[in-house]
Amino acid sequence: MKTHPMKLVTVVCEALARVPLLQLLKSHGVHGYTLFPVEGTGARGERPADIEEFANIQVEVIVPAAVADALVEKLHRDFLPQFAAIVYVTAVEVLRPEKF
Repeated sequence: MKTHPMKLVTVVCEALARVPLLQLLKSHGVHGYTLFPVEGTGARGERPADIEEFANIQVEVIVPAAVADALVEKLHRDFLPQFAAIVYVTAVEVLRPEKF
């Protein structure tokens, strides 16, 4: 079984940023993502998931390294100054790279 290196880009942000984030992903050629509601505590205090105005989401995409680099640069430059968010990148191995 052969695996292929890719990057998992994870964004945890306020739910109000959903539409701009998904538009940004699409503009970088991302054609699939996983999105789910999350809650937790961090630098901006507790973020409960049951109050829509304070809700957070987590969006995950698996992409080639070059796409991840461009995406993270754009997130850093244009997205993070506007929204409460964190971004992290993880090296992953996938079985079917054509899916990404």
